[in-house]
Amino acid sequence: MLGITMVELILATIHLKTEFPPKYVLNGIYLILTCAKAFYIIAEFMHLRHEIKNMIMTMAIPALLFVWFAIAFLWDGNSFKDLRNRYDAHHKEQSTIKAPPVEEHEPAAQKPGSPE
Repeated sequence: MLGITMVELILATIHLKTEFPPKYVLNGIYLILTCAKAFYIIAEFMHLRHEIKNMIMTMAIPALLFVWFAIAFLWDGNSFKDLRNRYDAHHKEQSTIKAPPVEEHEPAAQKPGSPE
């Protein structure tokens, strides 16, 4: 696990200094390395490497369903946000109004009797 973490840190440092590899490629690499670390944690620290297949599937299938469930809710929430922004009249009206130009303002009025 230390080796995988060191590879991740080295990749992040190289990316920050040189902008290579591109961010989407780096995210894919991180995803793969994180899955490898998760497998190692499950296999070694939870002692599932030598368990029977049925017990592993009893834990793996609900975990995969939970990941799918989280992705589905995030996807659905994002599409709801996009549809709401597209069909909400107030949002559409506010997004087409141009901001007024910035004007120079006169200094604030002084209170009577205050030193200038």
